[in-house]
Amino acid sequence: MRILYLGDIVGRPGRTAVKKHLPAIREAEAVDLVLANAENASGGLGLTAEGAGELFATGIDGLSSGNHIWKFRDMPSYMQREPRLTRPANYPPGLPGRGWTVLQKPGLPPVALINLMGRTYMQAIDCPFRTADAILAELDETQPDAKIRIIDFHAEATSEKAGLGWHLDGRVSAVLGTHTHVQTNDARLLRSGTAFMSDLGMCGPTDSCLGMSIQPILRKFLTAAPERFEVADGPVALTGAILDIDDATGQARSIHAWRFNAF
Repeated sequence: MRILYLGDIVGRPGRTAVKKHLPAIREAEAVDLVLANAENASGGLGLTAEGAGELFATGIDGLSSGNHIWKFRDMPSYMQREPRLTRPANYPPGLPGRGWTVLQKPGLPPVALINLMGRTYMQAIDCPFRTADAILAELDETQPDAKIRIIDFHAEATSEKAGLGWHLDGRVSAVLGTHTHVQTNDARLLRSGTAFMSDLGMCGPTDSCLGMSIQPILRKFLTAAPERFEVADGPVALTGAILDIDDATGQARSIHAWRFNAF
């Protein structure tokens, strides 16, 4: 199976670029499945039910998220009824939504999409390492046919991302980082066949600070005063990674960083 995983989609520019170009990208790259992180797809911070529906309509097969998924009021109920959208599994029990899901498309093997969030320089939530172990045990028991297992690790620190990659090496198909919006140059196969990349980057404006307008962020750095951030305009690029995975074993065969200059 060939999978394209898009980094954090940022605001309307990111959504528009995905909508315009994804059909042609699917064909050109011969991908079977498209996944994306969408936690910043609505207004650059958070995700609405309408925004999620718009992304699914582009042909994206599964969406993951992160710490900003709770911003909009309509999202908790939407997460309850939309099995293709995940939120970090290591939030404490009792919250709406699901931390992992199994995507099934006709003619393709099932794919488990697992969403976790880091704790270094982020919220002090439950342990992502132990949560991953528990999810894999549950998958082994309830979804043994889902050999392909992809993890979106929404985290700040590259050390924590690398640590999870090594912790799960040989037990999942891929550990892919999101959250920083900066595509890293470390896509590789780990020793036991798990694909790893510290951060997929973003789908959003390139002349920006992580997708946001430059001047308000510069003023905040210079003055420390509160500023209202807005999604930037101008040229847009889509970034992520393309993975080739063995259908029978779930072991990754290859991974490479991917970039597309949209407009």
